[in-house]
Amino acid sequence: MTQRYTLTFQPGDVKVPDVPRGESVLRAAMQANIHINASCGGAGSCGKCRIKLLSGEVDSDRSAKIDDDEWSDGTRLACNTRVSSDVAVFVPEASRMGNAAVLERELRGERKGRLLTPAELESLVTGWTLDPVVKKLCMQLTPPSDGDNLNDLARFRKALKDQFGLSSVSVDSIWIRNMPSVLREQDWLVTATVVDTAYGYKAIDLEPGSHCEQDYSVVLDIGTTTVWGQLLDLTCGATLAQASAYNKQISFGEDVITRIVHSQRPGGREQLQQAIVDTVNEIIDELVESTRVDREQITHMVAAGNTTMTCLLVGIDPKYLRMTPYVPPADFIPPVRAVNLGEGLKVGRHVHVYTFPSVASYVGGDIVSGIVGSGIFETEKITLYIDIGTNGEVVIGNREWLIATSCSAGPAFEGGGVRHGMRATDGAVETVRIDPQTLEPTILTISNRPAIGICGSGIIDAVAELLKVGAISQNGRFNTDLDTWRIRETDGANEYVLVEAEYSGLGEDIVINEADIDNLVRAKAAIFAGIMTLLESVALDWADLEQIYVAGGFGKYLRIEEAQAIGLFPEVDVDSFTFVGNGSLLGARLVSFSKDMLKSAEQVALMMTNVELSDNQLFMDRYMAAMFLPHTDMSYFPAMDQVLSGLAAGGR
Repeated sequence: MTQRYTLTFQPGDVKVPDVPRGESVLRAAMQANIHINASCGGAGSCGKCRIKLLSGEVDSDRSAKIDDDEWSDGTRLACNTRVSSDVAVFVPEASRMGNAAVLERELRGERKGRLLTPAELESLVTGWTLDPVVKKLCMQLTPPSDGDNLNDLARFRKALKDQFGLSSVSVDSIWIRNMPSVLREQDWLVTATVVDTAYGYKAIDLEPGSHCEQDYSVVLDIGTTTVWGQLLDLTCGATLAQASAYNKQISFGEDVITRIVHSQRPGGREQLQQAIVDTVNEIIDELVESTRVDREQITHMVAAGNTTMTCLLVGIDPKYLRMTPYVPPADFIPPVRAVNLGEGLKVGRHVHVYTFPSVASYVGGDIVSGIVGSGIFETEKITLYIDIGTNGEVVIGNREWLIATSCSAGPAFEGGGVRHGMRATDGAVETVRIDPQTLEPTILTISNRPAIGICGSGIIDAVAELLKVGAISQNGRFNTDLDTWRIRETDGANEYVLVEAEYSGLGEDIVINEADIDNLVRAKAAIFAGIMTLLESVALDWADLEQIYVAGGFGKYLRIEEAQAIGLFPEVDVDSFTFVGNGSLLGARLVSFSKDMLKSAEQVALMMTNVELSDNQLFMDRYMAAMFLPHTDMSYFPAMDQVLSGLAAGGR
């Protein structure tokens, strides 16, 4: 277990408890809402986050920004200094960009909500056993003889029955043409790959020799903006590797509606299918390269995506998804041979892709997968499940009932539609704090690399901080009367300089502009309005919810307090939130590991009731009310109401 220590900041004697061993002083300070100036995201290049070590043990890297005399005197860079005991440090005035009062701010910035560990994520669903729907069976067949001239196929089937109790097994003709030589290549020792279908077992592949210890699957979360994949070992239930990539369909439109429209153009549907096939092939390449797994030993694929993404993957016309009465082509799509998708997925010819069932045009298999993976279908507690992405899906319910909806949030939460937006990868600004006196920012980037863009959590942080210090108004417009060079006009549009060019990895200023803020406001308004509409449709309020699960790729970095500050969520108890990460991948993994979970996914899809928002007047009313920061009804946001009232009283 990781050791944890107390980090004390002077002046002000501010104590930050429970800091894990190896955490940087800068990151610990920012999580406690203590301002230490840093412009480079923790890369160590700006030299502004100077501290002086007073007591305790630290692990600190030398920096060219600190000379030998300063180093001997205990001067360090907060970003390059990691705690290894209880530590006390002094923050010089130049580093705190103001007086000692900065260090006396309430420690309200500590990460709240429950961020689950990998082990906890695996245990959200109980009662399942490792029993894949596709499995490998090793068999030693008895060779034919003068007294036993049973034909090869009958001999193969007899062995399945005698050794594994499988009778009436159907066969895929794809491998029968080579069956005689395969059976004899290693003296009748063979490995059969069989799949448990609704109509009984089917043998889909036959290999010479024993390969039962090499059985893998690929599971996918096919998002509108980002595609995630994992390589699983089906013999032991382990996740071997994970990879992600932007969905190449973005070239044809950032949202599902635009892509549906493109699919109706000549060759459009084929282009969109090939784009996602190319994306998945890139992910498969990365997975097998990082693990050195033979791609020919992949036996199964599971894909979870919204209804449009699922249709485009398998090549189904999505035209009517966007037309009233919003009817999907199918709820359950039969497994599809992987090599027949577009120009083919780069796996064996016997591999089939299982896609999660859809509920409605805009409530797809990804949300069904998330409900399975998070275990909500098993719990008695009334639960709100939110999957925040380009399409924000919301589910409320428990094991007895489930009601769902989808609201088009746009790509802002995943870095899309933002000038310097990017996915949550190395170099992305993930955390932002702005000094209320000087309006100077402190940022952290993922992996402490020079900043090259801003991911979803960083965008939320930045807008929340700009609002709380009075740099923007509730309508998202900059206060250009403030005495700071960071708010400026460029090409007729106002913006805030978050990272100067000399400290960025781009060689140019990284900014937040009013168009970026508008995109974020629309995204958060859609999510908030969708939740409120769903709650009111079942006569519930926030107080009736017993737990709140937040899913989505950027949930790992999301700070609930900042999300509440911009109006993504109301100011309910932050400890009621649990972050489950990529819920869609959680469910896909379970379905690949256990055929019982596959049945559970189908049951979840059947019991889920959809609330359509496309022509829902209640939703539109709630949406318009949420198009301000944080909201027009400040009764949901009493703390922010006080902050904004204080700014107004102070002239900001």
